[in-house]
Amino acid sequence: MDEMQILVPVAVKSKLTEQLKATLLAEIEQNLKRVDHDMSQLDFEANGKLAEQAKINVQAVAPLRAQYEAQKVQMQQMKDKFLADKDHLERLTIGAELNRAPMNRLVTIHIGDDMNELLDGEILVEDGKIVEFRN
Repeated sequence: MDEMQILVPVAVKSKLTEQLKATLLAEIEQNLKRVDHDMSQLDFEANGKLAEQAKINVQAVAPLRAQYEAQKVQMQQMKDKFLADKDHLERLTIGAELNRAPMNRLVTIHIGDDMNELLDGEILVEDGKIVEFRN
């Protein structure tokens, strides 16, 4: 066997344009609204269930409250991450390159090929169109 075909990861970067920035900011805003809604829903649900549980078994209220608080902390961490992402994106200048999800490419390799060279591929995208291949 003189050759083999393998999948090699390729880094994908997007050039930040006004359009991409607006799209990403809109996605972040939508995620923030969803988290806020989920947090409000959790508070409403928790208050009702805690009051109901207090009537049935007072000892069970503390673990239930701790469970709701843990969920609330997790949601707050998500919200904080989205806010940090929004702040970071707002500070980026147009033309900056953003790392996106990597892709795979099929490569035929031979004995003696330089693996470092094969693993060094990159694709640059601008407004959804491939504008450059880099090695």
